Amino acid sequence: MTREENFAAIFAAHRGREGALLPILHEVQHVFGCVDAEAERGIAHELNLSRAEVHGVVSFYHDFASVPDPRPCVELCRAEACQARGVEALVAAAEEAAGTRVRLKTVYCLGLCSVGPAARVGESLFARLDEAALVSLVRCA
Repeated sequence: MTREENFAAIFAAHRGREGALLPILHEVQHVFGCVDAEAERGIAHELNLSRAEVHGVVSFYHDFASVPDPRPCVELCRAEACQARGVEALVAAAEEAAGTRVRLKTVYCLGLCSVGPAARVGESLFARLDEAALVSLVRCA
């Protein structure tokens, strides 16, 4: 499927939907790995918004990237509950295991507060992480 066909399918899936901007942005990020300037222009045109409005949303949320990053991503929760359960002591080992091959991304709350420290890889959640488990998770990502 071409880029234009992918955009057409995404827009068709959300046509007529109230508040379609964020769902479209998430789908574009998922399909293309980023929301670049060309995508912003197309989305703005499709939703009858200015490019500045679309770019404002894209630049506000950390989930959207302007260029694709092909590396696997491990999202590590560093919110207060995971901090209280010791996540900060695990960060250095996770960064060392990640090196430049894996993107280690800080997120704030994966909703697993009572079983932290927690991480997410793709759609999979991992809880009760200790150093060995987190390093293994990063190496397998």
